[in-house]
Amino acid sequence: MPTHQYARLATFYLQARDKSQFELMQELAASCRAYTRIVLRLRAQAEADAEHRPNDGAHASASPQRGGRSQSVQPGPRGYVSRSTSRGPSPTSSYAHGAAVPMSRPDSGSHSFRSPLFRLRRAPLLQVFVPSPEGEWLSDKSVEECEKELYRAGVLHLLRAGDVVWDAAVGDEGNVGRMVWDGSYLLDLDYTYSRTGDLPQYLPTLAFPPSYFHRVIRTMGNGNPICHIDVSPWADEIHHNLQLLQDRVRTDTPQGSQHTVVRWINRSSFTIRPPPGSTSIKIPFPNSTGPGPSPNGSWLVDPGWHGTVVVEAEGTNEGVADLQARCRGAFPPRALGASADPGRDAAREERRTVFRILREKSRPGEIWIRTVREKERLL
Repeated sequence: MPTHQYARLATFYLQARDKSQFELMQELAASCRAYTRIVLRLRAQAEADAEHRPNDGAHASASPQRGGRSQSVQPGPRGYVSRSTSRGPSPTSSYAHGAAVPMSRPDSGSHSFRSPLFRLRRAPLLQVFVPSPEGEWLSDKSVEECEKELYRAGVLHLLRAGDVVWDAAVGDEGNVGRMVWDGSYLLDLDYTYSRTGDLPQYLPTLAFPPSYFHRVIRTMGNGNPICHIDVSPWADEIHHNLQLLQDRVRTDTPQGSQHTVVRWINRSSFTIRPPPGSTSIKIPFPNSTGPGPSPNGSWLVDPGWHGTVVVEAEGTNEGVADLQARCRGAFPPRALGASADPGRDAAREERRTVFRILREKSRPGEIWIRTVREKERLL
C-alpha cells in the first residue's frame, strides 16, 4: 500500500470510530516500525561498507598474484581424464582463456552501497504511524506516542541526533508530521521563518553536513534552508575580510522577462579548519544536551564545513549592524551605530545565529550563507 494512503485511512478511522478498522491501524503501525528498522539497518550497513571498503581494496591489491597456464585436459583421480569447464572464467579468477592474466584491483564504486531508502551523509527518514485527533498539528500527547512507537520498534538505542521521524498518519504535504530527534526527544520543526518548517534552533547546523537535510526537510521558494550557526569564534576573521560590494541579481518581471538588478551587499568570509594536532572541532554545548550525531556521541563540526564560509548581509546600515552584532565584540563599540541594541536577552542571542544557506552559490569547500533579520520572521 502506498504511504500516501496511510493518512486517508487514519482520517477515516478517527471520523468513523469503526472498531473493525482497529486491526488495520495496528498493521499499518507495524509496517512503519518495520520500515524504520530496515532504514536504520541500511545505515549501519552503509557505514560498515564505507569503513571497510578501503581496507578491502588494499587487501585485494596486496594479494599475491599467481601465474601459470591452465590445461584443457587434466588427469583426475584413478586415471579419470577431466575436461575443462565450458563456463566463462570468474571475474576474480587469475586465469582466463587458457592464459594467466594479472588480477586487477576491484572497482570500489561497483561494490559501494546503494539504496533508495538511505544515503550516506544524509538524514534518514524514519516512519511511525500515530493517528492524530488534532489533525496535521501534533499535540504533545501525539508526539509522546510517536516516541513510544520508536520504543516499540526497538530502535531507540540506534537513533542519533538529526534523525528525521515522519508520522505517516497525518499526511505528506510539505513537512507535515515531521520531527527531528535531538538525542533524547522528538522536536517539532521551527515555523518562525517558514510556513513549511525548518530545523529547530536547538540543533547546531555545523554538526551536520551542509546538505544533510536536503529533500528530507523540505524548503519553500528558492530552496535556501534556515541554518543556525554561531559565527562568534571567527569574529576577528569576519571583521578583517568585511567589504561593501555591488552584486548583480537577475529577477523576473510580471511580464515574464528578466532584469538585472544591482544592489549593495556586505560580504565577508572565514575559514573553518581543525586546530593544529587535531582532526575535529568541538561545538560547545550544555551538559544537559543529548548525545551528538558523531559515533561517540560528541558534538563536532562536520568535515563538510571545513573550508571557506562566505557570509552575506544587506548593504545597509542596519544590515552591517546586524552582522557586527553577531560577531560579539570583534568590532569597536562606536562602529555598531545607533541602530544597534546593546541588549543581551536570550531571544536576541538566538536570532543572531539564524542564517540561510545559499545553495546555488555553494560548492564543496566553499559554503555561502546569508544573514536572516528580524523583518523576515513570520511568527
